[in-house]
Amino acid sequence: MKRRHFLTGLSALGMAALGSRAAMAAPSGTRLIVADQNEFLRQLLEASGERKSLDVALELPNFAGGPAIFEAIRAGALDVAYVGDTPPIQARAAGVKLPIIATFTRELSQYRLVQRAGAGVEKLSDLRGKRLSYVEGSGRQVFLIDALKRGGLTLADVQLVNLRVADLNDALRAKAVDVAVLLEPHVTRLAKQIGATTVPDPEERKLLPSTSYLYARPEVLADAQKSQAIAAFIAAFVRAGTWSNAHEEEWGRFYFTQFQRIDAAGTAAILAGQSPLKFQTAAEAIPHHQKLIDILYEAKAVPQRFDAAGAFVSTYDKLIVANR
Repeated sequence: MKRRHFLTGLSALGMAALGSRAAMAAPSGTRLIVADQNEFLRQLLEASGERKSLDVALELPNFAGGPAIFEAIRAGALDVAYVGDTPPIQARAAGVKLPIIATFTRELSQYRLVQRAGAGVEKLSDLRGKRLSYVEGSGRQVFLIDALKRGGLTLADVQLVNLRVADLNDALRAKAVDVAVLLEPHVTRLAKQIGATTVPDPEERKLLPSTSYLYARPEVLADAQKSQAIAAFIAAFVRAGTWSNAHEEEWGRFYFTQFQRIDAAGTAAILAGQSPLKFQTAAEAIPHHQKLIDILYEAKAVPQRFDAAGAFVSTYDKLIVANR
């Protein structure tokens, strides 16, 4: 079956299963396994109170980065995964069909270019010749490529150090790399621990927006009970994200101060550098996804230029709109 027809079929099946809000309720106790990162989903659902609204057996195993999640979902150990913007593209490049079912983004990227003390990177063009962390298949990959492009550089102009996401902090501590692509709270934590700093070039804050996806195994979407459980989860997640926008300080205390052990000043700085979560339909998300594909293709990080529309299903779009 051709990919477009395959995904269209999934969308039609899902819409039939979710034809009304009343049909959203999955049989009580339906098991749903969703990959989490930095325990973001778990903490957000708990802080907002939305976890209590879910009458499904939700499991949220925590992972360090998209590549590890991809291996787990390909092995059938996961139903749905929360990943950055690059993993779905790399999955397609590997010939694995993992439809994107929801998109959430922030205007300002959550990724930051973080340099060890003494690295001397003031402008993006100063990255030339530096040792940079490179995590293929992670959202960090396309972020770094875009940073280099804005600095007039390519991957060939730097020394790439292939690392796992879990090794990035230690690589900076050990001075095994000069610059790493990191997320909070690690940026703030390493600033205090080893004097690491973000690259001060104003262009660094203009890099790609922070886009993340939920993607799922096709077999799961084709299961009526699982599809309804996913609908309930997505609705709760979108409501939780909307709650975090309206209760920023409360969310910051819950996640960064209490859970991540960042002090109040650090938490305030993190929140000041973030923009609100926005939830998108497939149609709204496709143009940016195409831009990501094009960046990776131009950098020869993927073998062909894919059509972004083929990565999405619109099964849960009405649900996203209704709850955002």
